[in-house]
Amino acid sequence: MNFSLTQEQTLIIETTRAFVENELYPHEEEIERSGVLEMDLVRELQKKAMEAGLYAANIPEEFGGGGLDTLTWLLYEKELGRANYALHWTCVARPSNILCAGTPEQRAKYLDPCLKGETWDCLAMTEPGAGSDLRGMKASAKPARNKQGAGSNSDWILNGTKHFISHADIAGFAICFMKSGEVETPRGPKAEITAFFVDKDTPGFTVRDGYNNVSHRGYTNAILEFDDCRVPAENILGEVGKGFEVANDWLGATRLQVAATCLGRADRAFQHAVNYSAERKQFGQQIGKFQGVSFKLADMAMELKAAELLTWDAGSKFDEGECTDSDMAMAKLKASEVLAMVADEAIQIHGGMGLMDDLPLERIWRDARIERIWEGTSEIQRHIISRALLRPLGG
Repeated sequence: MNFSLTQEQTLIIETTRAFVENELYPHEEEIERSGVLEMDLVRELQKKAMEAGLYAANIPEEFGGGGLDTLTWLLYEKELGRANYALHWTCVARPSNILCAGTPEQRAKYLDPCLKGETWDCLAMTEPGAGSDLRGMKASAKPARNKQGAGSNSDWILNGTKHFISHADIAGFAICFMKSGEVETPRGPKAEITAFFVDKDTPGFTVRDGYNNVSHRGYTNAILEFDDCRVPAENILGEVGKGFEVANDWLGATRLQVAATCLGRADRAFQHAVNYSAERKQFGQQIGKFQGVSFKLADMAMELKAAELLTWDAGSKFDEGECTDSDMAMAKLKASEVLAMVADEAIQIHGGMGLMDDLPLERIWRDARIERIWEGTSEIQRHIISRALLRPLGG
């Protein structure tokens, strides 16, 4: 296994890190204080990100994006992950890859404006009563009854509620996953899910403010309500009843994206801990010379390396079609839990100063908590891993 970097990868890492440190870090304090990311700032940083070639780097080149291979994309995501989440996600946008699954007409209407920075997309899956159990969603889509009756070209009527929908307030449209039917299986009824493009101004579609979140200030969530919301059949993404299939085909690497951004924040916290251990003196010597601190640093370095190797390994396999669900689950699980450990230990090494907002550590510590929940909880990741181990044995 050889993870030596190419010249191009090294250049992308250096370019991205310089952008993060010079353009994003200076605005973190204000966003942490206000909890608001002003649109004027977004537009300013968007323009700079585009000029630096960093915008929409995840989208394949054939669709107009940066076309990074998966491993290089994850190296880039790690560098972006060092900064406040709202800043890097909104201002250096990476549109959902699932937009590439649309028809040419759908890509022109929805993907192209995202690539140009004119709007953003949002994915709507989670419901108040269906988090990890997506098959348990209740929000429904039913064919509308026209004069000739329901048919393949009928409009669809959407009803129900979604919540925890990231940055829906600024998105021009939502990609909504709705229960469109039910089929019988040996294990009982199974929901059929269909994905729809729903424009922001569609009658019956309402975006409401979401919840105040302890993690990622400035990065918003929203509640989406559908009340007899009528959308045309041409807004179906993929096929009727095949919403999960199109999501699995195009959104699989999002767990690796979470892993990579976790690594960026963990590395930032770790570097603060190392520097402080070398600078801070107590009882006449550097605190890094005390075993209680030096062993913490050793454990942090080891766990970070393990999380990196799992993530880069999965990324290197992804484009070859060799990356399994278990590979991605291990990377996401390890990186998110290592981030929590490193953030906590970095604060412990700094003592009281670690909890003050003079340093980014208390923010990284708060932000770390959500990573073990979204894109599949730690428990879900362990379920995926254990299922892969037991299924071949009949378990």
